[in-house]
Amino acid sequence: MTHGIEVGRVAALWRYPVKSMAAEPLDRADLGWFGLAGDRRWAFVRDLPARNGFPWLTIRQRPDLLHYRPWLTEPDRPDASPVQVTTPSGEKLDVDDPVLAAELGDGVRVMKVDRGLFDSAPLSVLSTQSVDALSRLLDDAEVDPLRFRPNLLIEAGDTAPAFPEEAWIGATLTVGGARLHLDRRDKRCMIVNVDPVTGRRDPGILRAIAGQRDVCFGVYASPVEPGPVAVGDPVVLTVPER
Repeated sequence: MTHGIEVGRVAALWRYPVKSMAAEPLDRADLGWFGLAGDRRWAFVRDLPARNGFPWLTIRQRPDLLHYRPWLTEPDRPDASPVQVTTPSGEKLDVDDPVLAAELGDGVRVMKVDRGLFDSAPLSVLSTQSVDALSRLLDDAEVDPLRFRPNLLIEAGDTAPAFPEEAWIGATLTVGGARLHLDRRDKRCMIVNVDPVTGRRDPGILRAIAGQRDVCFGVYASPVEPGPVAVGDPVVLTVPER
């Protein structure tokens, strides 16, 4: 037997058509087996990968990637849609235009992976309560949730504790017509130090997470049942009976 309880609502949805470039805000999206449709299907590859073999060009090497804004030209078919990118200068280029790759660096090339290019899991879930709690750790400094590149931002309500999504690990969330399993905490890296608007680095962000949250912030999730999700959808937590 299982039981479900409403624990919040979807406050925001984002996908990232190109890995490490700016977020695309969404009112609704289809959640499939490989995350949100159209999410992280493209990435740029460096000519000389890091010593650990990580090949992708990311915010770590180029914080200004956040100022490149990708968008789907045919949003009604997100996994098949062409992608264009608006550069910081305002130029609009196809994601596979060699001019764009050349602008990003010598030897850089673009790659498409239909299943998405995820470091650890196809979905990242964060709560507004966690963002507010981190703000308090930083002397009430404003914290942009896009520092953490979540797919789903959940408003868990005024009575929810700080970091509520961590308590949901191992359970299932029903969101709109989809269900997802909360897998584990999301271990963070120096990318969270980069302001998504200005591109400036603030080492205090990762320092606070490392000192107070074991370098973890938000949770990873995996789809259990595909379906549509939308901003405003109720979020229902289902915990198996023991």
